[in-house]
Amino acid sequence: MGKLKFFETNQRRRLAYHQSSQKPGTAGIVFLGGFHSDMQGTKALFLEDWAQSQGRSFLRFDYSGHGQSSGRFADGSIGEWAQDAAAIINALTKGPQVLVGSSMGGWIALILAKSMPERVAGLVGIAAAPDFTEDSMWAGFDNDQRQQLLAKGQIELPSEYDAPYIITKKLINDGRNQLVLRDPLLLPFPTRFLQGTADKDVDQSVALRLLEHASGDDIHLTLVKGADHRFSTSECLEMICNAIDQVSPCNNSRNPSEKV
Repeated sequence: MGKLKFFETNQRRRLAYHQSSQKPGTAGIVFLGGFHSDMQGTKALFLEDWAQSQGRSFLRFDYSGHGQSSGRFADGSIGEWAQDAAAIINALTKGPQVLVGSSMGGWIALILAKSMPERVAGLVGIAAAPDFTEDSMWAGFDNDQRQQLLAKGQIELPSEYDAPYIITKKLINDGRNQLVLRDPLLLPFPTRFLQGTADKDVDQSVALRLLEHASGDDIHLTLVKGADHRFSTSECLEMICNAIDQVSPCNNSRNPSEKV
């Protein structure tokens, strides 16, 4: 594990990150975490160790308002977190990267695939949750919750992982500007989606909808019977590694002197 470092975006957001170097000729891996999670999770740490054993660069970081990065979670939004991801990838890596997005990170990976496809060598979505602020949160709110959100600017939702989530009107409104399932979604690189059938946070219908909606020549969805949203058993972690291998370019023409 490398030393904890910080990167400051143009918006003065200070992002905590860990990055390991790579040998020439291999595509780097960027891990994009989930909603209200941080870079210390089981998948991020396991994949970092695995990437190092393969001689590959690995970047994990905390979005603003998450983990050890600056800011308050309640002040953030999907667009700002995607902006964080794009900024740190552009600043700290060179050449196409393999994006590995967990839950909300899967949505952010898809946003990056649309905004900077030239930087994406391959994509792995783990219980990817595209458009969840609209299709899960807003669609699932009752009238009282919607009225409270509009009037007070925020509501609290219970979470089995941590303290209640604060959901803001900003998060919902900004999410509507980041939707990826309403317009064409071209994924012109190898893509693998992994989804557990026992996931209580992201229903498998979301994965099926995403598979149907996205276009590309090499997109696969794997449903894992009994796997939950964490997708962190030894079998699931091995599947993630296999998926990364499948989407990684076999040859890379990057100059050995280039920054990683």
